[in-house]
Amino acid sequence: MQPIAIVRKGRGAVSNPAGRFERDARERIDDGWPVDDTDAPPPPATVIEPDAARSIIARNTSPDIGFDASINPYRGCEHGCVYCYARPGHAFLGLSPGLDFETRLFAKHQAAALLEAELAAPGYRCTPIAIGTVTDAWQPVERDLRLTRGCLEVFARTRHPISLITKSSGVERDLDLLAPMARDGLAQAMVTVTTLDPALSRILEPRAPAPWRRLQTIRRLADAGVPVGVSLAPLIPFVNEPEIESILDAAHEAGARHANYVVLRLPNELVAVFHDWLGQHFPDRRARVVARLRDMRGGRDNDPRFGWRMRGVGPWADMIRMRIDARLRRLGIGRARPTLRTDLFVPPTVGMQASRRDPVRFAPDPPVQGSLF
Repeated sequence: MQPIAIVRKGRGAVSNPAGRFERDARERIDDGWPVDDTDAPPPPATVIEPDAARSIIARNTSPDIGFDASINPYRGCEHGCVYCYARPGHAFLGLSPGLDFETRLFAKHQAAALLEAELAAPGYRCTPIAIGTVTDAWQPVERDLRLTRGCLEVFARTRHPISLITKSSGVERDLDLLAPMARDGLAQAMVTVTTLDPALSRILEPRAPAPWRRLQTIRRLADAGVPVGVSLAPLIPFVNEPEIESILDAAHEAGARHANYVVLRLPNELVAVFHDWLGQHFPDRRARVVARLRDMRGGRDNDPRFGWRMRGVGPWADMIRMRIDARLRRLGIGRARPTLRTDLFVPPTVGMQASRRDPVRFAPDPPVQGSLF
């Protein structure tokens, strides 16, 4: 008997495997009897719960990413990208990295106040802060909650340098803050484009903007004077990997002036989530995709080593790198990002000090394990 995968409209994961810390696991099993549609679960709604975080700036010392500080106003992401490396972080909350990750969200409602307090702390050293490195800071719930907007207002007021990455057109709302910051060398952006095929995008990242809309966002950022690049993340062999050149061409035409890429990574429970999705949507090529990914990971589903985890090893990894380098040379762009200024920073005169008397209810953000910059 095989576990049943369920495709839910507007959702990416077709399964909801238990987190690695759970004692019990439950699966729907096909026992050969006809399935009564009335037994099918209703479409899952998005539930937003408060995150009692006591800090907002996350630090890392990873040698293979281009920043050491980041903020993420949300845990979980409604975009539903089946490939998201942040999915296993939901296991720390006692939830599934599958469907729960995209339907059970946690919002840091005090994000702006916490940020201001940390920037005002004695001895704070200004370095560029990356926004949205774990989950998308402009995902659909941001339209109403405006937590990212609040943080941007703090950055703009204190003239603090920021890098952002998103696949959401919602970032255009904040051009009134980003454009002036960019003119002063305080802001830059990356927009993730995984495919130009809208049909693939609908099952790969169902609640993210369509590919053409993301290209439009690149254009609008560039027209507003915000240095913008494109992130090909992740590249999946035989799924979106054939589009490397066409994505780079389209992004360059829209105004992207630097680029980067990540080969699909499958840490922890993401292996099961992705394999279930692959078997449901691409059963004809599932074995080829899995075999090629393992070829690039030394025979494993995941290789966590610094320097190799985002690029892979072996002939296929080398071929992807050479294809990207050749296209970037042809387009006359590179991977280097503009340098941001740190000398304009003005610490907040009054920082709202966050209470540190209450215990943390949730685990800290998972370590940043992959740079999209």
